[in-house]
Amino acid sequence: MTQDDLSPADERPSKSQLKREMQSLQQLGEQIIAMSDAQRARFPLSDDLLAAVEETGRIKAREARRRHMQYVGKVMRGEDLDAIQAVFDEIENETLRRDHAFHRLEKWRDRLIEEGDDAVEAFVVEFPDAERQALRQLIRNARRERDQGKPPTSARRLFKLIRDGAGL
Repeated sequence: MTQDDLSPADERPSKSQLKREMQSLQQLGEQIIAMSDAQRARFPLSDDLLAAVEETGRIKAREARRRHMQYVGKVMRGEDLDAIQAVFDEIENETLRRDHAFHRLEKWRDRLIEEGDDAVEAFVVEFPDAERQALRQLIRNARRERDQGKPPTSARRLFKLIRDGAGL
């Protein structure tokens, strides 16, 4: 059997495949609905899809919401899915970079509490806008809290100071 022997019906996707594609579009729509307005504004969405997304917030009944999500999936078929996926990827990369930066700052906080003044000097070299006196005071308080088994209030304040100094 050659390619020429296939009928047009044989080349079409199966009903199951169409259903899977529709469900993936509905899931993509749900991800967009779950985002904040600021994040959603970054997406290249049509007016029809934006209206459908806004309408979703007003629908409370379970079955009505299910039907509405089917409608959202239908509207998603007319969208530029590659551009939408590119924005999703960009948001995910930003989240990963932010998480990495926060982990790095957490390591700095732990190092500052453990090593004290030596670590303060290294920190100030990397972040010259840091306030040495405030750092040292919070480090002393965080050590005292740790040694006394108290909640890490000063360690949290130290992290906030580090985060602000790093510009995050």
